[in-house]
Amino acid sequence: MSSAPQSPAPTVPRTAVERDVVPEDILINITPQETRVAVVADGAVQELHIERSANRGLVGNIYMGKVVRVLPGMQSAFVEIGLERAAFLHVADIWQGRHSQGEEGRNGLPKPALVKPIEKILTEGQPLMVQVIKDPIGSKGARLSTQISIAGRLLVYLPQDPHIGISQRIEDEAERRALRERLQQMVPPDEKGGFIIRTMAETATDEELANDIAYLRRLWANICERATTASPPALLYHDLWLAERVLRDFATRDTGRIIVDSRENFLKLQRFAQLYTPNVADKLEHYTGERPLFDLYNIEEEIQRALERRVDLKSGGYLIMDQTEAMTTIDVNTGGFVGLRNFDDTIFKTNLEAAQVIARQLRLRNLGGIIIIDFIDMENPDHREAVLAELNKALSRDRTKMTVNGFTALGLVEMTRKRTRESLEHVLCEPCKTCGGRGVVKTARTVCYEILREILREARQFNAREFRILASQSVIDMFLEEESQSLAMLGDFIGKPISLQVETSYTQEQYDVILI
Repeated sequence: MSSAPQSPAPTVPRTAVERDVVPEDILINITPQETRVAVVADGAVQELHIERSANRGLVGNIYMGKVVRVLPGMQSAFVEIGLERAAFLHVADIWQGRHSQGEEGRNGLPKPALVKPIEKILTEGQPLMVQVIKDPIGSKGARLSTQISIAGRLLVYLPQDPHIGISQRIEDEAERRALRERLQQMVPPDEKGGFIIRTMAETATDEELANDIAYLRRLWANICERATTASPPALLYHDLWLAERVLRDFATRDTGRIIVDSRENFLKLQRFAQLYTPNVADKLEHYTGERPLFDLYNIEEEIQRALERRVDLKSGGYLIMDQTEAMTTIDVNTGGFVGLRNFDDTIFKTNLEAAQVIARQLRLRNLGGIIIIDFIDMENPDHREAVLAELNKALSRDRTKMTVNGFTALGLVEMTRKRTRESLEHVLCEPCKTCGGRGVVKTARTVCYEILREILREARQFNAREFRILASQSVIDMFLEEESQSLAMLGDFIGKPISLQVETSYTQEQYDVILI
């Protein structure tokens, strides 16, 4: 169904949508090989986080690195931090190059200086303290910044920036002002750094804030001490493991239960919670049932569904989700849903349901980058606005930064979601060795014709006594049946016998032509 092109709607600010508070249960499954965390709300899995012992995430880690290459043309540098691939540092992420000292602007704040060229800031072989801001993804190395930030329970410490910021999720202006004033009074006079107040600090006591400040300052002092003696590349600080980060970042007063299926790790998390997150310590539970925890809550089944292209809607419609290198596309279809009074209402109902499901799938699959949503065309402008509002409402639960634009002239919704780690598909899967990740393979007939052309090419180049074809069973069968005449005609043309041999280890696209 087509509609007349619509003018692009204005960008819908994320802060304009009120965030729903939905009670969440957190399930933690721990084995020696991996830790898996599922966030469950409304009876469905909303988020899934996986951390494997063999390749733990690097975001937040602080290293003493060594500059190995400066690229003036890209205004970037490669820094060796001890990983398989050198990490990437852009000039915009170099703190020293972004700010001037002393000169004030009209508002009394330091006036920003022109960013120095990277070749005037860094030299090859230079030691440099850096922090990972993005994990290695695909063929790209980790992304770095020289601006250090260390997350605590209530605050984020910025040792290089004397600034007090407040989380955007705290929207009440009076509350923001009160929190800033409270923190300013607690910061020691000799403190040269700054802090960002996290959402969890809304209900924190002065004692809790003071403890967080002391902990973060002590941690930074230890990092600086290590940096003076470390020989690059060296790890100075690594972020908490997944289960501890869950207690620090995910668990709030609205969290229902935090269920852990490992006795040993349950005790570890209890000790951690009593020290750093006492307000959620009583929510921790040890699961002792016979059935695996993730089986009990149907999470294993949900993981399998999250790896499929098709997502079925309750109404009978469905989504097709395709993840590519450049972007993720989501196509909405009515499927077998024809239940309402007219076709417009059917489309509207399907799109509304799709908006809710898309928001959940983005969190569950951890999809990032550019996302294009092709809702079913709607003639009614009110319907488009309602669907867009529903999408923004559903996305408001997401902890990840994103931007959502209105409908384009082609009826598509464009959005971005910040990508800091691999998607669920990239963590659990690899490209198919048969098709190379294309999702399709050449037909047996196509491969037969390629082989015939190869034999003709080699017959003109070499004076062989006989040609032998090694190929998969399906290709050999095609030569023996439907393409037997083509093979005989080629044999007559080149005047040489052609024999066939099945190679069971070959995929349908693989073959060899042997000269005898």
